[in-house]
Amino acid sequence: MTEQPTRSRAATEETSGARRDRERPPAPEPLPHPVVDNHCHLDIADGDWVATEDAIAAAAAVGVPRIVQIGCDLPGARWAVEVAAGHDALVAGVALHPNEAPRLAATGDLEAALEEIEQLAAAHDKVRAVGETGLDRFRHAQSRTGEEGWTAQEESFRRHVDIAKRLDKTLVIHDREAHDDVLRILDEEGAPERWVMHCFSGDDDFARRCLDRGAHLSFAGTVTFKNAAPLRNALAVTPRDRVLVETDAPYLTPVPYRGRPNASYLVPLTVRAMAEVLQADLEELCRAIDANTEIAFGGAW
Repeated sequence: MTEQPTRSRAATEETSGARRDRERPPAPEPLPHPVVDNHCHLDIADGDWVATEDAIAAAAAVGVPRIVQIGCDLPGARWAVEVAAGHDALVAGVALHPNEAPRLAATGDLEAALEEIEQLAAAHDKVRAVGETGLDRFRHAQSRTGEEGWTAQEESFRRHVDIAKRLDKTLVIHDREAHDDVLRILDEEGAPERWVMHCFSGDDDFARRCLDRGAHLSFAGTVTFKNAAPLRNALAVTPRDRVLVETDAPYLTPVPYRGRPNASYLVPLTVRAMAEVLQADLEELCRAIDANTEIAFGGAW
């Protein structure tokens, strides 16, 4: 197997420079029924590296026995395919993150990269998803790539939509401050049969607009944040058969450990918070999330 990419959080996310507590949080109480972490980046570290086998075992011990490993650049996508093929607990998603597209376009490599993503998506039956793809207005504005960079993001997103439809894969969408544009492109291109709004970040109105188009909405540790009332309102209007849970690890660690390294074993914290918002029985919610994830990602594994 290809060696796990040695990328750190610092290389993939801009930070404030403030000292952060890098100690890994303790394991929470196990869930009463298994759920799937449908979006994780095992190839990105936050602090000390954790071997894939250890990450899988820690998650399984608290009721998270299956994980969707997302590769969002070419090295990560290649590794995601290989690691999913070698571990029963994993399936893969492959794509170019929207912030990769302007960089590749600037060097003339975007077309070749998209062609490789399609080849990787078709390479193995454990590649269940094309994603995360989509649009990112926030990073686009920070990077100051201008209209050409935004055009590259849109073109990359459209190509990923097409790949997902032709290969019958689940489309996993990254949407940061680009709600209207994401839905515009989906309407223009036609959404695949199965698509997921990764780390849903909108309010209840945007949730309804996505749900009307057939989306599953995936909620991360952000739903536990104090300032996330609009996100909790979105969760409250999400039908029980459309709700998913994820970590986006090593990012978005749920309260009370916000800012510390995230991992799939912390999913129970988010699920318990979701149950409170929905005023739902915890075991019933877990069963729904588990069933929904299989539907959203094309069946059990």
